[in-house]
Amino acid sequence: MAQFLPPEQWFASLPTAYLAAFGLITDESGRVLLVDPNYREHWTLPGGVVEEGEAPHRACEREVAEETGLTRTAGDLLALQWSAPRDPRPKPFVSFVFDCGQVDSHTAITVQADELDGYAFFEPEAAVAHLHPALAPRLSGALRARATGTTVYVP
Repeated sequence: MAQFLPPEQWFASLPTAYLAAFGLITDESGRVLLVDPNYREHWTLPGGVVEEGEAPHRACEREVAEETGLTRTAGDLLALQWSAPRDPRPKPFVSFVFDCGQVDSHTAITVQADELDGYAFFEPEAAVAHLHPALAPRLSGALRARATGTTVYVP
């Protein structure tokens, strides 16, 4: 007969990862909304880390609101990216990108001043070029997923 660990030991033995959630928002001409963090060199989609016990789609909605002042509903899951551990981060990151729809290019956006230096709408290719090379496939995948009505896994 097999010996099973008590549930608390079994759960403690499972691998874990950090989670992040982002929103893909475009304007009426298809330009992508990016934010410019003051703590890193490259631009990013609005979003951030999922808090303990928080569902990724709720984290996306919260982070988009905090970073841009926009109240958006996290729609379809467009892309999921797994990022390997690397110094100083000891665990992998799993990042979700949700479709947060379209806004008029004249919509008032209020950036989170303590974390962001600004925002801009970029043509899709330019938006991808503004992201860190490790994160650019996440946006490319999300744009492809939105166009095809699918979800993309980005390894």
